[in-house]
This record gives sequence, C-alpha cells and structure tokens, in this order.
Amino acid sequence: MPLQPSMTHHAFLGVVMISVVLPGCMAQQSDLKRTEKDFKNQLSQTSARQNQEISTLREQELPRLRGELEKALHLAKDLQGRQEDFKYRSAQLEQQTKKLEQLAAKMESDSGTRYLWVQKSFETQDAKVSARLDEVAKAMEALKKEIIEVVQRTNESITKRVDLKLDEQRRELAENNKKVEQVSQKFVQFNQALTGFREALTGLNDRVGEGEQVSKNLTAKIDADSKATAAHAEDLNRSVASVTKALETIGKKITARLDEQDNRIDALAKTVEHVSNKPALLQQGAKSAQQSTASSEFTPEGGSASASPPESEPTTARATIVPPQESPKFEPPQSSSDSPDRARYDRLLTMFRDGDLEGARQGFAGFLSEYPNSSLAPNARFWLGESYYGKKDFQKAIDAYDKVEVDYPSSEKVPAALLKKGYAYLAMKDLKRAHSAFRQVMTLYPGSAEAGRASDKLAQLKEAR
Repeated sequence: MPLQPSMTHHAFLGVVMISVVLPGCMAQQSDLKRTEKDFKNQLSQTSARQNQEISTLREQELPRLRGELEKALHLAKDLQGRQEDFKYRSAQLEQQTKKLEQLAAKMESDSGTRYLWVQKSFETQDAKVSARLDEVAKAMEALKKEIIEVVQRTNESITKRVDLKLDEQRRELAENNKKVEQVSQKFVQFNQALTGFREALTGLNDRVGEGEQVSKNLTAKIDADSKATAAHAEDLNRSVASVTKALETIGKKITARLDEQDNRIDALAKTVEHVSNKPALLQQGAKSAQQSTASSEFTPEGGSASASPPESEPTTARATIVPPQESPKFEPPQSSSDSPDRARYDRLLTMFRDGDLEGARQGFAGFLSEYPNSSLAPNARFWLGESYYGKKDFQKAIDAYDKVEVDYPSSEKVPAALLKKGYAYLAMKDLKRAHSAFRQVMTLYPGSAEAGRASDKLAQLKEAR
C-alpha cells in the first residue's frame, strides 16, 4: 500500500486549491453582475440618446441631405453637359489647329520665297549703287584732270602775260633812262656852252626849267608805271588765290558728295541686315508687300520743289497715261538777272512753256554742257527730263530724273524728279517700280506736296485693283 499517502496528499492539495479559488470565483461573479448591470444602464442611455439623434436626423438632416443630393445630381448633369460641350469644342480646336498648322507651313514657305526675292532685289540694288559709285568716281577723276589742266593752262597764260608786261615795262624804263641820259648830256653841253655866254643865260634858264620839268614828268611817269606793274602783280596774285579757293570749294563739294554716297550705302546695309534678322516682319507684312515693293529703303536727299498735278490721271493700271506737265512756276533767282546762265535758262523755260519740246530739250542739254557748275543746273536737268517726258521718251526722262537725284542730292527739285519718275514708270506699265518711286517720295519727303500726290496716286492704283 505504498501509494495511499501520495493520493491523500494530492487530495489535500486539491481541497486547499478549491478553497482558495472558490472565493475568488464568487467575487468575480459578483463583479460581473455589477458590470452587466452598469452596461445595461449605459446601453439603455445610449439607445435612448441614439433614438433621439435618429429622430433628429430624420426630421432635420435627411431633408437637407436629400436637397443637397438633388443639387449634386443637377450639378453632375450640368457638368456632364459641359464636358460634352468641351469635347465638341476640343474637336473643333483640333481641326482649327490643324488648319493653322497648314496655314503656318504655307506662310513659312511663302515668307521664305519672299525673303529670297527681297534679298535678290537688294543685291541688284547694291550692284546698281556700286556701278553708280564707280561712274561717279570716274567722273570725279575726269573732273580733277580737267580742273588741273585748266589751272595749268591758266597759269601758263597768266605767266606769259606777266612776262610780256614786264618786258614792255623794262623796255619803257630803258627808253626813259636813255632819254634822261640824253637830257643830262644836253644839259652838260648847255652848261659848258653857256660858260662864256653869261648874257644868254636869262633866255636859256627858261629852257633849262622846261628840261627839268620834262625830267620830273619822266620820273613821275616811271614811278606811275612801277606802281601799275605792282598793282597788276597784285591782281595776278588775287586771281591765283581765287582759283585756289574755287578748287578748294570744288574739292569740298566732291568730298560731301562722297560722304552722302557712303551714308546711302550704310543705310542700305543696315536695312538688309534688319530684314535678314527679322523674317517675321516680312511674314506680318506679306499682305501689304503684295500691293507695293520694298524699295523705299533707298535714301537720296532732296528739296521741296513740287510738280503740278496732272489734270487727268490714270484710274486703272491699263488706262492711258496723260503726261503730267510740271507747271513752270516762279523760281527764286539764284544768280543775278544779268548773268548769261540765268538769261539763257529763262529763254529755254519760255520755249518749253510755249510747247517747243525739241528745242527746249536741245537747249537744256546745251545749257548743261556750257554751264555744268551753274546753280541752275539741277533745274535744267529736271526740265530736260520733262522735255523727254512730253515727247513720251519715258526711259530717257527717267535717266534725267535719276541724274537730278544723284548729281544734285540737296536740290529742291529732287522730290519732283522722284514723283515724275513714278509717273514715267506708270506710263511704261511698270507698276512695281512706279509703286517704289511713289513710296520713296512718301518716305524721304513726308511733309512735301509731292508726298501727298504720291499718296493719292497709290490710293487710286489700289482702288483700281
């Protein structure tokens, strides 16, 4: 029976554990009951509060939520309609974008072509300017040679005249000296002869006084001749000085003309650079460039003389061009009324006014050959062009107008010459160059009467299109 004490021991331990655990379990049960009661109270309070909140929600919040829901549904429908409208507009914008891309590509190709054309035009104008400058340089060299030859011939002739005068004066002085010596010899002879003839001295004294008077007169004449020779030499020096001043004036004019040509070339280069750096400006001005040419960058200088407007001007490009005659108006005298160039100019202008175009043409051409440095030379060149214009020889008229612009850039006839050049091109049916000439008048002389007539003519040509 060795196992009984151990079983008893285990049983005792079980009883002890039950006695220890049982009071704890009973305490836990009482706590559970108390907790359950508290939970039920809280649950009843919570349910009452929830019921009150639910009733409040049913009475107040649900209607408000339903209204907001309806507003949200209405807004959703509006947004859906706007979305459809946006999709439609997006499709239209895509189509317009495609068209714009096509138009941009076309304009880009057109602008590239126009840029090449403008560049070629500028190159052509540059070549013309270079050729004209070469001609001016050659003309200047020829003018210098002629001036030097004329001065040399003048100096030679003046030197010969001075030498001849001096030789004559020397001969006269030698003759006078001989006469004085002869008189002196005679006076000595008279004195020697009169030594023994004291009685005849009374009558001879008068003759001696006359001889002395003659010698004084001869001495005074010699002095006067010497003074005249000195005055003549001074006149010769003054003539040489005036010729020198004239040469200096001509040199200054030639230098000023070269400076003006250089300024024109610089302005043309700046314009070419401006156009090459900004092709977008050509794209924006594509429409206006179709109506006129881009040659208004040429910048000659001019004055304010005006050409009277033609009574009947062409209204279309194909209409008959009536030559617009420049009314010979009063011109301020540029030289004295007794000068030969002014008198001849007035006769030729009267001849032109009377309708003798051929005689006026020949007369003005001869005037320019005879008086190339006259202050009336620009006017004569202009009226020479008018004579060609009246005879409908438009190309020669244009050449004459161009010479007014190039040879006399500061003349007041330059605006009128540019305007009439436009009319001549219009008569030749060269609308492009006519537009260019009219725009050149408007650009270079905006405040002149010629600019107003050029603007009216461009407006007429635009309406005729």
